[in-house]
Amino acid sequence: MPSPLSSPTPSHPLDPALVVTRLRAAGCVFAEDEARLLLSTARDPAELDAMVQRRVAGLPLEHVLGWAEFRGLRIAVDAGVFVPRRRSEFLADQATALARTTLAPPAGPSSAPAGREKTGRGEPGGGDGGLRPVVVVDLCCGSGALAAALAAALVPVVGRCELHAVDIDPAAVRCARRNLAAAGGRVHEGDLYEPLPSTLRGRVDILIASPPYVPTEAIGLLPPEAREHEPLVALDGGADGLDVVRRVVAQAPRWLAPGGHLLVETSEQQAAPAAEAISRAGLAPRIATSRDRYATAVIGTRPAPPGSSAR
Repeated sequence: MPSPLSSPTPSHPLDPALVVTRLRAAGCVFAEDEARLLLSTARDPAELDAMVQRRVAGLPLEHVLGWAEFRGLRIAVDAGVFVPRRRSEFLADQATALARTTLAPPAGPSSAPAGREKTGRGEPGGGDGGLRPVVVVDLCCGSGALAAALAAALVPVVGRCELHAVDIDPAAVRCARRNLAAAGGRVHEGDLYEPLPSTLRGRVDILIASPPYVPTEAIGLLPPEAREHEPLVALDGGADGLDVVRRVVAQAPRWLAPGGHLLVETSEQQAAPAAEAISRAGLAPRIATSRDRYATAVIGTRPAPPGSSAR
C-alpha cells in the first residue's frame, strides 16, 4: 500500500527563491508550495533543475514529482496517467463512512451484518472473526488512489478487504498495480465490469467509481495540464458527461451484495440525472455534496432482503 506522506528535506545549492520565481513566471499560482515539493523530492541539483524545467513547460506537478498526495497517502502517478483529484477524497470519505457504519464487524460474536456471512476459520474468507472480507471494487481506477485510500482506511476497521480495481488504459493499470500491490489488490485491464471475475457478482460491498464525466464540448475548456497530458478516455464523458456513469449504474445491481453501496463522482449539475438513473436501476439513491471541495457523490444502495438487519 502506498506509504503515508513524509517530508524529506534534501539540501540543494539552488536558491529556493529562484525556483519560486521561475514557477511564478510560468503561471504557477501556488509557486511556493510547488517549490517546496520539488525541493523535497529532487535528489540532487541536476534533477531539481530538470524537474523545474518540466513543470515550467506545463507538465502537471504530479507527473513531474511522480506522485500525488491523496488522503494522506503518497500515490505513484506515472506520466500520462490521470492525476487523482483532491475533490475525489470526498468520495473516499463517503465510502469509508458507509463501510465503517454498516460493514464493520459486530461488537458481539453472535451476529454478522446482513450480507457478510460468517465462515469457518481456515475456509476462504475465514480468520477475521469468522467474517468474510469486505469486497471493494474501484472502476475507472486510474492510479488506484481511491482503492488504496479505502484499503488504508477500512482494514483497521473491518479486518480484511478483497480489493479489485479496473481501468481500460494500460498505463493506468500498470500504475495502479504498483499502488495496490502492498494491499493485495488485483487490478484488471478492460472496460468497466467486463474483466472482473464472475465470482464477484452479488458480492461487492463497496463499488466506487470516478468515471470520466466532462461533457465532450467542455474538454477544450479544461486546463492545458489535463487536456494535453492526461488520457482523453479518463476525461470525456460524452455529450452530457454521463455516458460512462449510466453504464456503471446500469450494471451495478448485479454486482452489489444485498445492502451494498455504489458511489459515483459527478458534477453538481449532473447529480440529479445520475440519481434518477440509480433509482431506475433499482437502487436507493442519495446525493452527498461538499461545498468546500466542490465535490459531489451520488450514492445508490441495493436493498437488503426483507427481515435482514441493515448493513
